[in-house]
Amino acid sequence: MKKSSFMALIMGTVSGVLFALGMCMALLPEWNAFKEGVIFGSIGIVLGIITALIWCKMENKKLPQMNVKNVLRALYAVIAALILGVGMCLCLVWEQIIWGTLVGLLGIVMLIALIPMIKGIK
Repeated sequence: MKKSSFMALIMGTVSGVLFALGMCMALLPEWNAFKEGVIFGSIGIVLGIITALIWCKMENKKLPQMNVKNVLRALYAVIAALILGVGMCLCLVWEQIIWGTLVGLLGIVMLIALIPMIKGIK
């Protein structure tokens, strides 16, 4: 494993955990930690951006360009992740196991479709 990949793995994991913990803290009223959750989530997002910048620098790659194609891909990824999250909520919060599983699978398929959408099929 290359040093840049290892660094991206570690930093990406830490930023993801901080973001997820922050979202749980902010959105679960039982925890009563909204302000702290927003802070943790923000730190996770910033650390994720820093991770991407460091990885690009270590791999001598350019940053992705801001064009319509990339913005639409990012929008599609956000929508797919939200659909997956709705499926999880249907299962775990509203106890709608069948509908939650179907909606969650749709979100997973949409996220998997990002691979050929970004990398292409050869």
